[in-house]
Amino acid sequence: MRRGASGVRRTVARRKRLLMFVAILGPGMITANAGNDAGGIATFASLGAEFGYSLLWILIPITISLGIVQEMCARMGAVTGKGLADLIRERFGVRWTALVMLALLVANAGVTVSEFVGIAAAAELFGTSRFIVVPLAAIAIWWLVVKGSYKKVERAFLLMSLVFLGYIVSAFLSKPDWGAVAVGLVKPSFRMEHAFLFAFVAVIGTTISPYMQVFVQSSVVEKGVTIDNYQKTKIDVWVGTIFAILIVFFIVVSTAATLNKAGIQVNTAADAAHALRPLAGRYAQTLFGLGLFGASMLAAGVLPLATAYSIAEALGFEKGVSRSFREAPIFLGTFTFLVAVGALIAVIPNLPLIRVLLVTQVINGLLLPVVLFAVLRLVNDRELMGDHVNGLLYNVLAWATAIIVTILSLAFILITVIKE
Repeated sequence: MRRGASGVRRTVARRKRLLMFVAILGPGMITANAGNDAGGIATFASLGAEFGYSLLWILIPITISLGIVQEMCARMGAVTGKGLADLIRERFGVRWTALVMLALLVANAGVTVSEFVGIAAAAELFGTSRFIVVPLAAIAIWWLVVKGSYKKVERAFLLMSLVFLGYIVSAFLSKPDWGAVAVGLVKPSFRMEHAFLFAFVAVIGTTISPYMQVFVQSSVVEKGVTIDNYQKTKIDVWVGTIFAILIVFFIVVSTAATLNKAGIQVNTAADAAHALRPLAGRYAQTLFGLGLFGASMLAAGVLPLATAYSIAEALGFEKGVSRSFREAPIFLGTFTFLVAVGALIAVIPNLPLIRVLLVTQVINGLLLPVVLFAVLRLVNDRELMGDHVNGLLYNVLAWATAIIVTILSLAFILITVIKE
């Protein structure tokens, strides 16, 4: 009897720990996984298809860089109670803020279109018309945000993140060479070739985007996180980062094990899903397609929200998903406009998506260094952050991240323009 009671207590304790872990998840998990959007999946699938396992090693420094950038913004939100655009306006002036926000609006509008294109592509993988699925998806996302509360939106976004688990199963169904995977993770390789460098910087540019910093900080503020209870959010940021990069790992592994081995190249995430079927089976294709749909839905919600947060903060208007249209017309109006435009453009036949993405990539590439250096100036401002500024080691890693990402972002712009 005693042993049975002890076993029950252990089970209850495990359940409590699991519930506490789930309760922690929120802004960090959502933001990091929103980075694995339709464009990201296409990039990672192309990486695996073209270079096999040889670039897996880059995921280790990317994990550190992404986690550091996200954690700094989350910490600023907890300490100041203000969003990133709010702080940029206060510290750098209205004109500079207006320029940054205009660029962010244009870039995010273009990427939002690509997310709805991802939804359309995923729907057509399963034989459903984009003219049905895209409008329904747009209405569902709009209704969730405009008519829901922050908690409901957060839960829905976290549920969408679970779809990424399909990539893990898909990778195992592809039967990779795990020995070669291990070598790719620990043995850096680099070649001064156009295709290799393009793929290298594309992964960096896809993983760390300006909207992610805006969203995670604003979400922390809206969730009511303070520095006193920030530790749980810090765990959430790092857990979300590690989970997101693990998904990238399995996308690369699954496509390397099948498409690279067969010499098949892909240009879109839908191409990768189609190509997986004859090589890894119907279920691998289905899981990949479901992952594309879930990723696009998540990013199609997060991107317009991040933009709405930044515009409302920069102009000093009321914001928040728990607000009504009457309370926050600029915030919810911006969100509605982006969702509507994204969905409408995505159903245009023969849309020149590559051109749309090229322009937005250039803007994002120019904007990212500006945002990163602004974040570093703000997070090291003792008047603003008090004792919660970066420490020496953290600052070295953060500045190294900003400088490397800046160089690679500019290189990505140059290579993209030359390639086009």
